[in-house]
Amino acid sequence: MIYTITFNPALDYITQVENFKIGEINRTKTETILPGGKGLNVSIVLKNLEIENTALGFVAGFTGEELIRKIESQGVKTDFVKVEKGMTRINIKISSMNEKKVKETALNGMGPQITENDIEVLMEKIQKMSTKDTVILAGSIPKNIDKDIYEKICKELNEKKMTFIVDSTQELLINVLKYKPFLIKPNKEELEETVNCKISTKEDIIEAAKKLKEMGAQNVLVSLGNDGALLLTKDDKTYYSKAPKGQVVNTVGSGDSMVAGFLAGYYQTQDYEYALKTGVAAGSASAFSVQLATKKDVDLLLKQL
Repeated sequence: MIYTITFNPALDYITQVENFKIGEINRTKTETILPGGKGLNVSIVLKNLEIENTALGFVAGFTGEELIRKIESQGVKTDFVKVEKGMTRINIKISSMNEKKVKETALNGMGPQITENDIEVLMEKIQKMSTKDTVILAGSIPKNIDKDIYEKICKELNEKKMTFIVDSTQELLINVLKYKPFLIKPNKEELEETVNCKISTKEDIIEAAKKLKEMGAQNVLVSLGNDGALLLTKDDKTYYSKAPKGQVVNTVGSGDSMVAGFLAGYYQTQDYEYALKTGVAAGSASAFSVQLATKKDVDLLLKQL
């Protein structure tokens, strides 16, 4: 079984506004409420690509119940820890065409109060997993959780010889590399932050990815937006895929979709090059739509690659 873990899930209220202006009343053109959070995005796209998985994380209040309902309505299994204090976040995502460019504005909620007991419940679920299972840790953590929580989980997963993927940034990512995650997926800006140097060329990207491999990452997938993605594998092979053509509508979840697409492609073929292309197609399919990538959309875009 594949498990995703999202510490800070949310209901995403996604809207399009014509020429959004701060300090004024704006009228929406479209409105959509979707389950949000990096791990949940991965779960949904995996299911869309016919890969069974279970979503873990923390939920609270009426928004948490609605989040579970929405996730399960899309065929994803859930095993959330239900928190007593607070409520699951509502994040507002505003997409607006200003000066002939699409601009995105976000307002993210705080999330519930997660206790040590809640963390213990999650750890117990992880301890029951087997070596054959795969875990995807994705996203940020709430302020009230110790920053070493990713380390604790990855240490457990490493000791159980499990396959795990980490899609996070800065300290959360750097501190777990010693446990040898199967895959990490920084974008170009996150890669610069992680290795603390400016990246301008393809060669720079490869050198920076090599540094992360030297720190423990087995495979490094670097998303490059409109320029596609680059993959440096554990046997030091480099693969590049261009991005397919299409109109960008909403980039929320596109990076998470790339992770899901990569994992789905790799599980189906054990081929890194095909997995990279599937990841790029899935990331692009989500960027070209208000909702997350579907199998039909991914298959169509794969033909361009």
